[in-house]
Amino acid sequence: MLWKDKPLSRVNSTLLSPDGILIERHWQELAGRRRAYSWLIGIGLLIAVSGSLWFANDSNAGKFFDRIPHFFDFAGDLVPRDGWEVWRALFDLPSPYFDGSLKFDYPEGRVYLFGPLYMPEYFYKMLQTLNIAIIATLTGAFFGFLLCFLAARNLVKSKMIRFVARRYMEILRAFPEIVIAGFFAAILSLGPIPAMFAVGIHTIGALGKLFFEVVENADMKADEGLRAVGANWFERVGFGIVPQVMPNFMSYALLRLEINVRASTIIGAVGGGGIGEELRLSIGRGHQAKTLAIIVLLLATIIAVDQFSAWLRRRLVGNQAFAFGAKQS
Repeated sequence: MLWKDKPLSRVNSTLLSPDGILIERHWQELAGRRRAYSWLIGIGLLIAVSGSLWFANDSNAGKFFDRIPHFFDFAGDLVPRDGWEVWRALFDLPSPYFDGSLKFDYPEGRVYLFGPLYMPEYFYKMLQTLNIAIIATLTGAFFGFLLCFLAARNLVKSKMIRFVARRYMEILRAFPEIVIAGFFAAILSLGPIPAMFAVGIHTIGALGKLFFEVVENADMKADEGLRAVGANWFERVGFGIVPQVMPNFMSYALLRLEINVRASTIIGAVGGGGIGEELRLSIGRGHQAKTLAIIVLLLATIIAVDQFSAWLRRRLVGNQAFAFGAKQS
């Protein structure tokens, strides 16, 4: 084996030039420093985790570690006596175990459309949650689209305009949706309207930031050409920038739609309506079949939204962009 094939630290110093010896010494110093930092970070993480576990145990009157063996008891308690109960609860079908209690009153939640035709309760609630998410996403994408061009460094020279646009979007996304929902619930009372405001406001700030970062990475050659022929600012943005960034805008908006479906569910659990409220009630009352039915419906909805997003993006960008090993122009 040639000396150049050996690790640098094992090379005989007599085979190295003075510069090579200096490089080897410097490499050994860097490697030792890296090992020292790795040990310090590992010890720091160990201390932080140990302190967190101690604090958790102390806050729970010494019961934290005692309850660890029962960590999965809640999941076991969710298993109903009959697997078909989940589907009966999902489609509002009568249960053979009905005893007059709320636990098995599945048909009571039916939403009759006309005559005997009805929509199952949880599907109706899921539609409410989807409506909240869709309206909030459309609102956020619209206003985020308007604000992002004012915040882009390559389109706006005025530092004041960029500063105001960026700080405004930061304020909108600074607070979690559930906090904004609580504020609007105090004004508008409980229901889906405060949830729409809360998710929509947060979406404006989140999408606006993503959008203006895409705009700042756009190719400015088209803008230069339009400027050369005397186009104004709106024409340069509309014909030179928007066609480039629209596929990425749609991708981010569709991703935000998935996030907003989950956010709308969480807000529903605190009085924002929709499927989240039903999930909270079923968990609190210990209704196993209803809880699992809602979880199955939520999972199916998220998968459906994800597949719809992928299909729509392919329609916008083209299937050739998704081929294995394909180059994107």
